[in-house]
Amino acid sequence: MKPDAAAARAADLRAEIDQHNYRYYVLDDPSVPDAEYDRLLRELEAIEAEYPDLATPDSPTQRVGATPSAGFDEVTHSIPMLSLANAFDEKEVRDFDRRAREGLEVGTVHYAAEPKLDGVAIALSYRDGALVRAATRGDGARGEDVTANVRTIRAIPLKLRGDGWPAELEVRGEIYMPLAGFQAFNEKAAEAGAKTLVNPRNAAAGSLRQLDPAMTAERPLAFYAYSTAGRTGLPGSHYEILERLRDWGFPVNPESRRVDGADGLLAYHADLLKKRPDLAYDIDGVVYKVDDLDEQDTLGFVSRAPRWALAHKFPAQEEITKLLAIDVQVGRTGAITPVARLEPVFVGGVTVTNATLHNEDEIRRKDARAGDYVVVRRAGDVIPEVARVLVERREGDLPEFQMPTECPVCGSAVERQEGEAVARCTGGLVCRAQLRQAIQHFASRRAMDIEGLGEKLIAQLVESEMVTTVADLYRLDAEQLSGLERMGEKSATNLVEQLKRSKTPELGRLLFALGIREVGEVTANQLALHFGELGALREADVEALEEVSDVGPIVAAHVRAFFDEPHNLKVIDDLLAEGVEWQAPEKIEGETPLAGQTWVLTGSLGVPRMKAKGWLESLGARVSGSVSGKTDVVLAGEAAGSKLAKAEKLGVKVMDEESFREMLAGYGIGTE
Repeated sequence: MKPDAAAARAADLRAEIDQHNYRYYVLDDPSVPDAEYDRLLRELEAIEAEYPDLATPDSPTQRVGATPSAGFDEVTHSIPMLSLANAFDEKEVRDFDRRAREGLEVGTVHYAAEPKLDGVAIALSYRDGALVRAATRGDGARGEDVTANVRTIRAIPLKLRGDGWPAELEVRGEIYMPLAGFQAFNEKAAEAGAKTLVNPRNAAAGSLRQLDPAMTAERPLAFYAYSTAGRTGLPGSHYEILERLRDWGFPVNPESRRVDGADGLLAYHADLLKKRPDLAYDIDGVVYKVDDLDEQDTLGFVSRAPRWALAHKFPAQEEITKLLAIDVQVGRTGAITPVARLEPVFVGGVTVTNATLHNEDEIRRKDARAGDYVVVRRAGDVIPEVARVLVERREGDLPEFQMPTECPVCGSAVERQEGEAVARCTGGLVCRAQLRQAIQHFASRRAMDIEGLGEKLIAQLVESEMVTTVADLYRLDAEQLSGLERMGEKSATNLVEQLKRSKTPELGRLLFALGIREVGEVTANQLALHFGELGALREADVEALEEVSDVGPIVAAHVRAFFDEPHNLKVIDDLLAEGVEWQAPEKIEGETPLAGQTWVLTGSLGVPRMKAKGWLESLGARVSGSVSGKTDVVLAGEAAGSKLAKAEKLGVKVMDEESFREMLAGYGIGTE
């Protein structure tokens, strides 16, 4: 590149990088991925290396970050918080080790290696063992006083443990947001229609810079110590300092290691890259430091970085690509999830062509449209997601996304209840995307109780298309089943017998088996008791449904939507045609005599436990799984164990099965 062109390009790069710094550090709203920022900075470094006169004092290559926020008091660091030189390949690491060996005139250099967390650098000042100040790195020389916010982070000790620490101690480390906390925060925000966090690093920075410490306290922040400023009263080895900090109550990354030479550095990098998907936090590389502090002094500094340390970066986890289309996928629970179809892009070590957009509200918030340029993020084994849309690069007037009104898999209506973020397919009994889970639930012990119909067998039945709805289960014969993998003649015959046995469920169990949204066992039994038969329930409007105990507006709407779907009604009709005959619940007239009572069942009873539970619920009782001081009666069958013992200890009334039968007979129910 000629000098004039180099000067112009360097000026453009400085302006662009300064703008990115401002958006990231001051506005907490990054406009490009870290990988793009790194490329710009490395290009500027290369130009200034070729033309040293272009390296102006205010160039981004000569400083660490941006100016502090006006919302916090300024802190001047006693020792500058410098950034590190970066390496992206093996050659750069071996060159770093060679320079260290030559500078120290030794054959092998001993290093301390640790993960490079993707968070916010912080300086913690302690006086006589007590935390007195916390400051961000800022521009390396000056940072922001965030003491009040940092005191809310439980991982950071307010008072040091043990003894032997210097009277004045400054500990440096990284504040970060664990991936689980980041995901949980974003899920909660998305459900509430609030703004989600861009990535864990940005989340940590934004959380730490909240003007109200109470806001910081609500964020799931964590901390790892990685060094000290100053050496008075400290060991002469970086690794030994970390061990001392751990003794004093600071979290120190358990992945920190001592290694020897370039081969040790590269092996550590490879090991951490392999572990990266399983770590509980985001890392964007590893950091190497010459372990001996005297050797660090010998090597010294160049420009804005120490000669004795290096950051070896991992493949980028964010990249820019084009959003080609927005499709929808149907999950096992019927959730309709928008999916971005992307121009292939290499991010996080893999080529990404699809990414989640979460839900319709998230698409609206990000204003994502087919044809946009987007930033795609992939962290570890997390599903790739569209982190943000580069609206400023939009070309023309692109159409907005429209959520389909019919399920793309089965054609059933798509329902989105008011106040919910997720739209769902209402054809739970016919939708192939939901079929495996629907059958598994239908056959479960508390539903139709079809023994022998396990998850692997269900998968075979669905894949072979022998079963397309739950009604098809009752069309199976032993000959068909015995032809399946690991399904012998005896097992097939037993399953057919189990299917026949399941054809006479109580109405409540059948309703529960149908998998209506929000309708659990208790609600299903209440619906059965209230309406008495299936036909009346099928015709009931929302107002009639809301008259049922335990049924509110949301559940009533889900029940009505289920019976409004023609596909579901056909499956129910097919079940009845195949000989499934529901049994009307036994009802008593007048007041429910056990209303307000809590019962617990234990031991072996002469009737199925679900039947006994249904009888009790029909009398108004609540059946619990554990004994407490609030339990009214424990029904004890044969071989009753710890629940009976606890009831006797607490003085809870115990009833045997004979007395239970007599009680039921008095109410006119429970006859077999």
